Amino acid sequence: MISVLICTKNEEKNIKRAILSVRDLVNEVGGEIIVLDSGSTDRTVDIAEALGARTYFRPWTNYADQRNYGITLCKGPWILIIDADEELSKELARNILNELKNPKYDVYKICRKVFYLGKFLNHTWYPEWRIRLFKKGLVKFYGSIHEGVNYSGKIGFIKGDLYHYSFKSISHHIEKSIHYAKLFAEIEAKKLKNVKLLKLVGSPLVYFIKFYFLKKGFLDGKRGLIASVISSFYAFMKYAFLYEKNQLDRHFQHNENKEDIKEEGHPNIE
Repeated sequence: MISVLICTKNEEKNIKRAILSVRDLVNEVGGEIIVLDSGSTDRTVDIAEALGARTYFRPWTNYADQRNYGITLCKGPWILIIDADEELSKELARNILNELKNPKYDVYKICRKVFYLGKFLNHTWYPEWRIRLFKKGLVKFYGSIHEGVNYSGKIGFIKGDLYHYSFKSISHHIEKSIHYAKLFAEIEAKKLKNVKLLKLVGSPLVYFIKFYFLKKGFLDGKRGLIASVISSFYAFMKYAFLYEKNQLDRHFQHNENKEDIKEEGHPNIE
């Protein structure tokens, strides 16, 4: 038996594709499809229920919290996690089915492949291995932005791609990059109070070299170049927003301290 967990919010354009890609697998081995929604205002929940999924609601906190809570709702001994904008390839679904008939490992990594500007990227962000299939009780997610995974047991790999339809356009990619860069700044500002120039200059350069040259993004043509440049932009904006937040926090703290001193009887301080 397998439980498939999908966390959603306003995913009416994606949820049908995600559910249909796992439904045959679930029917074959027995199991359930769990949709944990965080307050969709579109038809996400209606579509999921019409396709046979069990739906639950939990207010959004972060990816790790949602997934960890979703795991507690799953009844199957095996859990497969996919996002609403993901889809199992036929090869991956077939290999998961075969593996579950005679499992050799406790935890499995699956390779994600991103659809970008009309085609799948074969190099820039590929391969990208993620823990997505595991025995219940062996995996816990952590982190607020790009979640990490703690696991126990033997780990293996399953062939076949998990298709990821993450970016609708270049504008959407940039918007998401800015969103996650701001989240990074909010979180890291509590720990990192000083942004070195090397981070602002070096981090974007490292990202670009990694994706365009080391991972051979240049073989993806113009799409690889665009994806690599925006990835580099994301790396720059993370530390630019962090620098901005630290500077503003210091400014407001300084002004508050001046006001406190005035109230204590030092009115001449400007």
